[in-house]
Amino acid sequence: MKIELIKNKVYFNNGSEKKEIHPFWLRERVNGEEFLDRGTQQRLFDPTFLSNDISINKANINEKYLEVNFNDGVNSKIEIHKITSEFSKEDIVIKSIEKIKWDSSLKDIKNFEYQENFYESKEMHDLLISFYRYGFIIVKNIPTTKNYIVEFANSIGSVRRTNFGECFDVKSKPNPNDLAYTSLALSPHTDNPYRNPVPCIQLLHCIESKVSGGLSTLVDGYTVTEDLKNKYPEFYKILTEVKVRFRFIDKEVILETISPLIELNDDKSFKQVRFSPRLDYVPILDKEKLDLYYQARKKLSEMYNSNKYRIEFKLEPKNLMMMDNHRLLHGRTAYETKEGNRYLQGCYIDYDSTEGKLRHLKRKFNL
Repeated sequence: MKIELIKNKVYFNNGSEKKEIHPFWLRERVNGEEFLDRGTQQRLFDPTFLSNDISINKANINEKYLEVNFNDGVNSKIEIHKITSEFSKEDIVIKSIEKIKWDSSLKDIKNFEYQENFYESKEMHDLLISFYRYGFIIVKNIPTTKNYIVEFANSIGSVRRTNFGECFDVKSKPNPNDLAYTSLALSPHTDNPYRNPVPCIQLLHCIESKVSGGLSTLVDGYTVTEDLKNKYPEFYKILTEVKVRFRFIDKEVILETISPLIELNDDKSFKQVRFSPRLDYVPILDKEKLDLYYQARKKLSEMYNSNKYRIEFKLEPKNLMMMDNHRLLHGRTAYETKEGNRYLQGCYIDYDSTEGKLRHLKRKFNL
């Protein structure tokens, strides 16, 4: 990407096309002290109050800066890299991190060690990179103080409060409003598919575990989706097109949303999976289409529950797992409450938290 100057007109050239940059677009980005607050990087002027006939009287360019004199008397020096970065259609910081597909053969994932000043450390930066690559991370030696998970989550961004509270206890209890609060096995699923929007990231912190069962299970929905697309394209197609209703009901709230089991971005790339067969309601469709849909959903479930894709491990006390609820499915094996207690705490945060923290740490460590 190059920025070029021809007769006081500024152009961007990406090698395949060359277009003029509107003078008003540049005028909005003037960055002198009288125009931009240094701390917040927010404008000190309202561009909607400017005249629409903004033009460039004179301009100069070098490797680092574009210097512009506008017809309203304003002069500014704009960094070239800041101009070129805005012409990317994607978030360079996040999109440049390649997703790594994995299955049951996954080995030697780095565990991170909690330490003093962890939240502002290079280690936290590396943790977030690993999270975006694999969809989950594990941090060891987190204090087992009750609700400490909220402090950890808030160190990254802001806890997403739901009807389950700011955080929630995951343990067997009488009269539960969710099967997570029993000792039953939970097959691979995504959390809260009935919400709009679905919480992006779930954190689980093990406080106590004195049972032989209750193993945590994870499945990479991204890997399964890509394999489904390659092996069963007809199933993949219908699961990305048919929208089903997800519903949650308890004494105080009814939550509903409608979405496909596999959601794609505008460019047809992977965006998100939703899977919780105890909570979904398929719409009325033609019999032939429903026949295909039910075959497709069954195949998807078989893949999610297959030993080929699942990893299984015990989340030990003091360990915290952070997982991408839009990408991964999680579950657990059954356990016997007579053996002792199994007590985890959980909470949710959204992508703006991890993305904002990662951008901040890259700036801090000049990465």
